[in-house]
Amino acid sequence: MQKLFIDSSYFIALQLRNEQNHQVALSHWQGLDRSQCFVTTSFIFDEVVTFFNSRGFHSVAVSWGDRLLQSQKLELIEVDDQLFIDGWNYFKRYSDKSFSLTDCISFAVMKRLGLEIALTFDHHFLQAGFSKLP
Repeated sequence: MQKLFIDSSYFIALQLRNEQNHQVALSHWQGLDRSQCFVTTSFIFDEVVTFFNSRGFHSVAVSWGDRLLQSQKLELIEVDDQLFIDGWNYFKRYSDKSFSLTDCISFAVMKRLGLEIALTFDHHFLQAGFSKLP
């Protein structure tokens, strides 16, 4: 079974009941095979905990951070110098897109690991040539 990349938009939608994609994310998450493994990056980790903390949900940020760090099903890729440069080069190539640098680093990770599918609500993954769920 291929690992799935998880983007910050998916993590956030899982948590926030008033988020427009919450029910879709929750139903999708509950339907995933329990043996499924996932990949994300330290930049996505940062986006998720910063999102919750900046909105006054420090305990939620800490809870999510701890869960991500302790998960046996999640491979957390540390963005090293080479991965950062790979993402930066990707970013420079696509002046016609509004990709964030974090998006581009995610794309570089997915390409490096041969991942085709991201759990995300961000259409940029489709624009970059990947598939997305839900």
